[in-house]
Amino acid sequence: MKMNNYTKFIKNKILIITKYFFHMSNILLIIFYLYPGSIFGCIIYNDCAIQPQLTKDFLSNTISSNHVYVFAIISMLGFIAYSKKQALIKITIYLFFISFFLELSHFFIPVRGFEIKDLAGNIIGVVISLSIFLIIKFKKNE
Repeated sequence: MKMNNYTKFIKNKILIITKYFFHMSNILLIIFYLYPGSIFGCIIYNDCAIQPQLTKDFLSNTISSNHVYVFAIISMLGFIAYSKKQALIKITIYLFFISFFLELSHFFIPVRGFEIKDLAGNIIGVVISLSIFLIIKFKKNE
């Protein structure tokens, strides 16, 4: 299917907006992750020690559901924004790196603690988004 100039223009604008949301969500992720306490807990419960829970954790409390949701959304934004082959490889490496780095940083942040269930949630969120993105991309190319 051949695209006219207007369609290319719209597609390019959507890509720019997606990249913007991806970068802004990364900045917010880093701020929320490195803050000593829970920013949402401070706002919602007036207690920075309480972390709001969207749903129960998965697999008998062994995988953090909040982390799966956040990393799935941010990862999907990244995969859509950087879907060209070389960029996709780089963004995948970046997302796995940030998954590990941010959770490991909790060893050094007061009031925060490293949890394997959070790290698992981060990684699973990236894997879920990558799987969905690749399935859609391959189906589209058939």
